[in-house]
Amino acid sequence: SDTVQIVSDVAGDSDKGIAKQMQWQISSWKNAMITPEEAAQLADNEIASVAARLYKEYERTLRAYQAVDFDDLIALPVRLFDEHPEVRERWQNKLRYLLVDEYQDTNRAQYRLLKLLSGVRGAFTAVGDDDQAIYAWRGADVENLKLLQQDYPKLKVIKLEQNYRSSRRILEAANTVIANNEKLFDKRLWSEHGQGEQIVVTNCRDAEHEAEWVATKITAHKFEHRTRFKDYAILYRGNHQARLIEQQLRNHRIPYVMSGGQSFFDKAEIRDLIAWLRLLVNEDDDLAFIRAITTPRRGIGAATIEALGAYAGHRHSSLFAAVFEEGLTQHLNAKQLQGVQEFAAYINRLQYRAPREPAAQLLEDLLGAIRYEAWLFEHCDTREAESKWSNVRDFVGWLGRKGEEDGKNLLELTQTIALMSMLDKEDPDFDGVQMATLHASKGLEFPHVFLVGVEEGLLPHQSSIDEDKVEEERRLMYVGITRAQRSLNLTWCERRKSGKEFRTCEPSRFIAEMGGDIKMNDRKTAQPVTKEEGKARLANLMAMFENRDKA
Repeated sequence: SDTVQIVSDVAGDSDKGIAKQMQWQISSWKNAMITPEEAAQLADNEIASVAARLYKEYERTLRAYQAVDFDDLIALPVRLFDEHPEVRERWQNKLRYLLVDEYQDTNRAQYRLLKLLSGVRGAFTAVGDDDQAIYAWRGADVENLKLLQQDYPKLKVIKLEQNYRSSRRILEAANTVIANNEKLFDKRLWSEHGQGEQIVVTNCRDAEHEAEWVATKITAHKFEHRTRFKDYAILYRGNHQARLIEQQLRNHRIPYVMSGGQSFFDKAEIRDLIAWLRLLVNEDDDLAFIRAITTPRRGIGAATIEALGAYAGHRHSSLFAAVFEEGLTQHLNAKQLQGVQEFAAYINRLQYRAPREPAAQLLEDLLGAIRYEAWLFEHCDTREAESKWSNVRDFVGWLGRKGEEDGKNLLELTQTIALMSMLDKEDPDFDGVQMATLHASKGLEFPHVFLVGVEEGLLPHQSSIDEDKVEEERRLMYVGITRAQRSLNLTWCERRKSGKEFRTCEPSRFIAEMGGDIKMNDRKTAQPVTKEEGKARLANLMAMFENRDKA
């Protein structure tokens, strides 16, 4: 992400793992409303001290880039309301009633914002479920639900226990599992739907066999019940589980879509190039200017951007226009001035060439001039760099072909690039199996769900077992179970590859916690076809032949 890249740049370290760790720590401090100065005082080891120093430089870089990050969207309004009572009062009067959804996933800063906006009246509705609190790892604090009762003694609690989604069997399993957690609010889901299909748990040899079994089962179930592929979901604990499943779905010619997957046009390397193109069309686009001049790096750092931004702000001009003003010499040294002026002059040359030359040729020249390929391989590991460069080549090739087919130059193509990016959006009518992590599946529902990898060390995750934090993993299991409307299949592997070795696996404790009304499907034992299943298969086969005859 952009924030990880900024942290990496500030740290002067290309190790993305370290940058992500530092960015996560900075985000945690922001969510807890801890300033860089306070973080430095709280640091109790060398890693925390380094992170606190990075935090301070990270904030300085954001200001230089005239940017805020996601956490600032909450933290800055909280500080504004804390420090300026008149602003707070104006917004309290403007927002008379508040509704906060998914309240169990709020962090400290978000709770503080709610209190500041609602004021002494406390005219708000909070909708939350402590059994679905699964985001502690990114700063959410389920204790905020408990604080509501303490801070607002007149709080009225309304339990929404009727479930309109799932069958009784699925809800019973969910209730039984989550009953093993401590509760803030006692509740038990119930439904007027029928008993529903029996939940099935299947043990597989390994992850390859698990993926093959799921694909085969979906194919057979779809044929027997005349369903659509979009009626099925495959849920898993971690993204690394998806690769083998994707392979088997492709082998069985089953269409699928990855929930929450990153759009092609949202990839960092594509946004880098789009920033250059945006600047060609509109040189007053300050955000595009900042991204283009700093990616790839060309010796122009945060100090230069900060000084240029301060001067441009004083002159009420864009960053690009400020580069050519004589007064800038008083604010930048000779080296800084040379860097920004060479960049702006290059943009001017591209602008001159853009209407006159083929788009593909201009893009190739741009990539060569800024040494983008070399920069990728210098700042990413080989596999990541190869993937990013492949995406760049696809993007350049696509724009080049588009220019030839439509007779448009690069400026004209850039003006429509927002519309082009919509081609990459998910089609709501696409008939494909939904693949998603358990976290990404929250809020969704599907007639038929396959929950894979339900084994110790994966669900619950080994880190949660080691740290005695199984309760959040149990809530994750609860979320997975309650995504299903009609049928639920669980799988676990007897062995799973970890690195170059295989490890022996045990079924998750959560399977035993689901109660006795589940069907254990041993892969070694052939499962007889029931009379009802046989009739359904025969009926579908007859219908298929009838449709062919009519055609």
